[in-house]
This record gives sequence, structure tokens and C-alpha cells, in this order.
Amino acid sequence: MKDYSDIIDHPHYKSPTRPAMSMEGRAAQFAPFAALTGYDEAIMQTARQVMETADQTVYEPVSED
Repeated sequence: MKDYSDIIDHPHYKSPTRPAMSMEGRAAQFAPFAALTGYDEAIMQTARQVMETADQTVYEPVSED
């Protein structure tokens, strides 16, 4: 049966031995994980280094000939 008509009206199964999971628990289970651990810190460190270099750079005015 491709349309699930044989089971569509069955009641939702509830375990007699396990409590229902909270909505927060379900959300956490399916939340994205930090696949790139440390990536944000690496980006921030690079940004700090670029800013420090930019602060130390002496810019000479360009003459308009």
C-alpha cells in the first residue's frame, strides 16, 4: 500500500516503560553540530592579526601627477 491507508488511523505509539522526550531534547537531538570545532576562533584570530598589521602600517599619500 503506497498511501499508508492501512496504518494512517492507528494511534501514535507510546512506550509503557520510557518517558516521552521533551521538546527541548528532541530539538537538541536534531540540532546541527559544530563540525568545524575551533573555526570561529581561527577566523577571529586572523582578523585580530590583520587589524594589528593595519594599525602598524604607515600609509604614504599618493601624489596625483
